[in-house]
Amino acid sequence: MLYYILKYAVLGPLLRVLFRPRLEGLEHVPEEGAAIVAGNHLSFSDHFLMPVMLKRRITFLAKQEYFTGPGVKGRLTAAFFRAVGQIPVDRSGKEAGKAAIREGLGVLARDELLGIYPEGTRSPDGKLYKGKVGVAVMAIRGKVPVIPCAMVGTFEIQPPGQVVPKIRRVSIRFGEPLDFSRYEGMEDEKAILRAVTDEIMYKVMELSGQEYVDRYAADVKAEESRRFRGLIG
Repeated sequence: MLYYILKYAVLGPLLRVLFRPRLEGLEHVPEEGAAIVAGNHLSFSDHFLMPVMLKRRITFLAKQEYFTGPGVKGRLTAAFFRAVGQIPVDRSGKEAGKAAIREGLGVLARDELLGIYPEGTRSPDGKLYKGKVGVAVMAIRGKVPVIPCAMVGTFEIQPPGQVVPKIRRVSIRFGEPLDFSRYEGMEDEKAILRAVTDEIMYKVMELSGQEYVDRYAADVKAEESRRFRGLIG
């Protein structure tokens, strides 16, 4: 109930007025049935702007830290993500990744929309980074189409570290559904998973116009963190 109140009575109307999102390709999102929406991840604002623009409810796999943050802000963030039905994901290792895939397949089994950021974390600099293969596993095993999605302009309104977003128009672009049924039964083959994931990321890149970096964003962030500690150490 709170999800629909936020979407249609509170958050949705407010975001439409403030950011005036341009929607492109919304017809590519199926009106019913299971599907994965796989998008780039530029900003904390992505969590709000894309879901409120869709006609259907979408469930995202959200990082566990959003549910365990300290203080008043942490409690409010956790309450919001729980209220709108988002699923916490532990990103600490292989077993955690398997659990996330099980949760995602559960959403798809209910014929719902599942939202995924294949990069696994927000872009540190506005570029598009290498996707993790969990999205490919779920697409093949769940036998569902993948709709590529590109958020455009959200990095500029709220880059990492900025709490209050700038008021500026953004765009949300959806591409044609990608069908991976030709790979049925091959979800355990690493080369296939890499190829499927790369195809998804290439379509996101075409939609977003971002520069692509063939590295994981998490690795780049870790390097930057170590470099910073070295400078201050």
